[in-house]
Amino acid sequence: MSKISKFFKGGGSAAAKGRGGPSPQEALARLRETEEMLGKKQQYLEARIERELAVARQHGTKNKRAALQALKRKKRYEKQLSQIDGTLSTIEFQREALENSHTNTEVLKNMGYAAQAMKKVHENMDLNKIDDLMQDITEQQDVAQEISDAISNRATFGDEFDEDELMAELEELEQEELNKGMRDVRLPSVPSTSLPSRPGKLPACHFTFLIIKPCSSSRRRAEDEDEMKKLAAWAS
Repeated sequence: MSKISKFFKGGGSAAAKGRGGPSPQEALARLRETEEMLGKKQQYLEARIERELAVARQHGTKNKRAALQALKRKKRYEKQLSQIDGTLSTIEFQREALENSHTNTEVLKNMGYAAQAMKKVHENMDLNKIDDLMQDITEQQDVAQEISDAISNRATFGDEFDEDELMAELEELEQEELNKGMRDVRLPSVPSTSLPSRPGKLPACHFTFLIIKPCSSSRRRAEDEDEMKKLAAWAS
């Protein structure tokens, strides 16, 4: 008995019948075996076709009867090959459909398991308790935010003073420093000699940092003149 007959008659599937039919895995395995067997049959027929063509060429017109018989056999083999091609297409379609059905079945089964697990998880959940819990979480978040804001604000600790009073005190301090600086300034002494009556002939005087030094002697005038010359030479 051929493998095809065993497949369609259910040979070797007594255990599967006892279970109420083959499983998808068993059916897919059978379909793959059938595809493999038909593929080998295709190779056999293609080889026979090539052989009959060689016989027809060999006899040719010398032995027309033998050549025609070879061509007839070739035609039968080609017809069988075409039938096998159609059968393989049908089996391939059936196998893909079965694979897709098996995949969908497994997906639905797993989704059912997930739904049962989710239902079991939600059995011990009370929506009212969940609402209360979320309200408590929100309140605690508000408290935490208030605490964070209070910590981040700059602490005053009695640092509230009148800014106008502080500015007035600062001005008084500055005025005291200014008065102290004015007291430290040394004013020049009044010259003992009388000033000349005609303008333009005042004795040369030496000025250094707002302190006026009178020229009371000829030696001082000579020194001042030397310094003025040095200063004029440096400036030029």
